[in-house]
Amino acid sequence: MDNYILLRNKFPTFVYHGFCVNKVEDYYEITYDFETVGLCKFSPKLRINKRYLKKLDSMSNYIIFNIGMIELLSYWKATCSKDVIIEAGYIDDNQILWFKKLFYYGLGELFYKNNIFNSIDDFMNLKCVYKKENYYCKSTNKRGYLIPIGGGKDSCVTLELLKKSYKDNCCFMINPKNIMIECTKVAGYTEDKLFLINRILDKQIIDLNSQGFINGHTPFSSIVAFLSYLIAYENDIEYIVLSNESSANEETIIGTKINHQYSKSYEFEKDFNEYIHNYFDKNITYFSILRPLSEIQISKLFSNYKKYHKIFKSCNLGSKEESWKWCCNCPKCLFTFIILSPFLSDDEMIGIFGDNLLDRRDLLDHFLSLIGESSAKPFECVGSIEEVNYALNTKIENLKIINGKMPFLLDYYLKNYYKNNIDYNLLNKFNYVHNLNYKHINLLKEEWKKYV
Repeated sequence: MDNYILLRNKFPTFVYHGFCVNKVEDYYEITYDFETVGLCKFSPKLRINKRYLKKLDSMSNYIIFNIGMIELLSYWKATCSKDVIIEAGYIDDNQILWFKKLFYYGLGELFYKNNIFNSIDDFMNLKCVYKKENYYCKSTNKRGYLIPIGGGKDSCVTLELLKKSYKDNCCFMINPKNIMIECTKVAGYTEDKLFLINRILDKQIIDLNSQGFINGHTPFSSIVAFLSYLIAYENDIEYIVLSNESSANEETIIGTKINHQYSKSYEFEKDFNEYIHNYFDKNITYFSILRPLSEIQISKLFSNYKKYHKIFKSCNLGSKEESWKWCCNCPKCLFTFIILSPFLSDDEMIGIFGDNLLDRRDLLDHFLSLIGESSAKPFECVGSIEEVNYALNTKIENLKIINGKMPFLLDYYLKNYYKNNIDYNLLNKFNYVHNLNYKHINLLKEEWKKYV
């Protein structure tokens, strides 16, 4: 908190000066102009293939400006300057409140980890000094789905759900890795069906982080939201289809609104739809087709899609290596292992991960946080405490039936937590708080009936 106050007082003003769009060879380069006054200027970039941007009208520029409203968080957070001045475009008072809500809750993990205590009213003064103007869009007939791909099991399930409409579908990736592209290839998508965006951070922020300036998690999925919207608008795509499950709504710090996955939550999804329909093209809808399902249900579906099992990756630590691997040491790896374990054999699980993570004594602390026996869940995109316990109880029951040997973590669980208020109907429950229309609900239920 002391460092926060010191930096906030020393650098009280952050400015979003503007952005420019330049054509460079076969792509457009979008450069943003941010400044922490008295410290430095930042110039992050986006590189987008020129064939992706077919309109570049006034609405396109307005969407690009809005993308910058999210990008600025990566640089503002270094000092958490009290005053944020917007010179690059116009937002009204309602938009200011909208962005402040996203910033406040989307940065909840950063505030928590840095011992920053401030209210939604006081953490930032967001002021727009750009004159009001109108933005017009070329609204046309739209069709098809744009599917953001992360390389994990969830987006693979979405690819399978939407395979019947393949001809009208495209996939979207930011800073794509080979594994992400491989997942789309396995689903049958060719290069012309992929929208690949390069996002380039200003390296000065890395230097500031190493010097002790404030650092932490930002709501990356909101960047995905605005960037995928730009692509959908430019290419007349009707739906942006996310792969966020109902479990993303659960808080990370129990009893608070601090949620590592805030920008994957239904609350953000609902807010974003309201925003784009009020300020952009009303004929594009952003929703998660997996929202009615929990992680345990998605895992049940995914267990049947064998063609992805040797390809998909969900480990954030492993993704930082050139060859994306399961690190087998982090909460995300352990969670993924647990949530799939009731539906796949031990040999299949070891074939995916290269190790039996339930037999790892050194993962006990991560294990306890996943089952709810600590003050917080891991700050990772993991499922709910309830479904982790469901998966472990189910795995133990399966082992009992075949008289299997209990690995260390399962044995520990059996002796201390087994059958601790487990809802055995969890696998059959649908969450009815979602943005799916009748067609998409039926599509999801039809796929579910194949395997349950």
